[in-house]
Amino acid sequence: MRLIRVMCSGRVDLEFILRAFANGEDGVFIGGCKLDECNYVTHGNYDALANTYMAKKILAHIGLNPDRLRIEFMSGADGNLLARYTDEFAKQIKEMGPLGTSEGMDREKVRFKLAAARNLVPFMRLAEREKLRVPVKSKQAYNGFFDNPDTDRLFDSLFSDKLAVSQILLLLADKPLSTSEISRQLDLNPSDVSRHMITSSRHGMVMYDTASNCYSLARA
Repeated sequence: MRLIRVMCSGRVDLEFILRAFANGEDGVFIGGCKLDECNYVTHGNYDALANTYMAKKILAHIGLNPDRLRIEFMSGADGNLLARYTDEFAKQIKEMGPLGTSEGMDREKVRFKLAAARNLVPFMRLAEREKLRVPVKSKQAYNGFFDNPDTDRLFDSLFSDKLAVSQILLLLADKPLSTSEISRQLDLNPSDVSRHMITSSRHGMVMYDTASNCYSLARA
């Protein structure tokens, strides 16, 4: 388990969280100043809260337990709370076991899925600013927004296809593959793979070899 330590919780980027899991951490705990008591006008702890919600949705989407990530807010004088929260979290993570164990994934599959998700961090930052930004900075507003089924549907519509393409590109980085091979390795519908490949080809990311009937990454 890792406790992320930075000067301000507002600096806890989505990439930091996913990188910690990619590096093999079984759980990530983030501690921030109390909401609405930030020393900075930006109230960065709300950004940390938003990134935590986003990371939890990403973890759930790739098949990892979102409860492996936790955020709590407290003052600098709340050392007893920090000790209690981290003790509770450490016990919870220990019960879950190593990352991927309770989720039924081996380490290599976990690494692969996290790598695909990390490649989408720039896109998700943009999506957060444009479509997933909570207009009012209050705990109630953030909880209400991110726990809303409409937000889940919006997130899925933004993330699902991008994640599939990211995973496909990672596979093609190793070797050219046919549509059926990609479909089998990623457990995707062949028609969905074809759709992603057509779009990726138009964007100049992949190319199709008619001789081998395989897709490969486009040459630079």
